Amino acid sequence: MNAEPNKIQIKFDNDKETGVYSNAVSVNMNKNEMVLDFGYILPNVKPTTIKVVSRINLSHQTAENLLKILSNAVLDYKNKQKEAAQKI
Repeated sequence: MNAEPNKIQIKFDNDKETGVYSNAVSVNMNKNEMVLDFGYILPNVKPTTIKVVSRINLSHQTAENLLKILSNAVLDYKNKQKEAAQKI
């Protein structure tokens, strides 16, 4: 019997398909969860102001999984950039 891996389909609401821009993130945790606030720094505003565009609440286990996924993605990207630079 040949077991086919589970396929996962990701669906977005129309207002989420384009995503949101963020160049700043704040991390807060307590014993039960981690909260990530994503935002962007408003240009030419004093004092420096960050407008939060998304808040994500994660369990500690999900946060650990996110850390692994992000770490692997960044390493893969860096390796591809290094390979591309070597071909030049």
